[in-house]
Amino acid sequence: MEKDFWLSRWKENNIPFHESETNPLLFKYFKELSLAKDSRIFIPLCGKTLDIAWLLSNGYRVAGAELVEMAIQQLFQELGVEPKISKIGKLILYSAPGIDIFVGDIFDLSKEVLGPVDAVYDRAALVALPQETRVRYSTHLTQITNNAPQLLITFEYDQTKMVGPPFSISTEEVNLHYKNVFTLENLLSQEMVGGLKGHSAKENVWKLS
Repeated sequence: MEKDFWLSRWKENNIPFHESETNPLLFKYFKELSLAKDSRIFIPLCGKTLDIAWLLSNGYRVAGAELVEMAIQQLFQELGVEPKISKIGKLILYSAPGIDIFVGDIFDLSKEVLGPVDAVYDRAALVALPQETRVRYSTHLTQITNNAPQLLITFEYDQTKMVGPPFSISTEEVNLHYKNVFTLENLLSQEMVGGLKGHSAKENVWKLS
């Protein structure tokens, strides 16, 4: 993972991927996972997404992984919560009631350290990683979450016209990563209003169960 790239983006506050409101696709499709309240949701490469506050306010517990510590400091500030901070191997754990965020390289996060999760919400991880990293990531993710069901959001566009991230992920690639473990259901495939960085793009929502 290109740590310096992401560190510089956060230091410069060049974070257009950070949405100023809860992702509407989370509102609409999270119920498809049919989770009980108090279920623990893992968000890989979570940043300081407002989706975390929505999940917490709706009675779910959240675990996350994030490379940039500044993002998690800002997350807890915006949540108005004082975290307990501890070191676990190569990772730093920010925790409070109902929330555990592991700061560091997600590939250093093990199943044992993460603990049980009931589902994965991947809005910003698979699409943030270069192609050569995505196979390793998807394998690692299913291992550490014990094949927990996923709500996955991806983009599709002409990669020759725009440099990621976010990267274009085709239906074929989603199948490549996950069809051996999950039943895949495409819940939504729609053109993005205004496109992506000025280019035509589709947004896809996948349920992996």
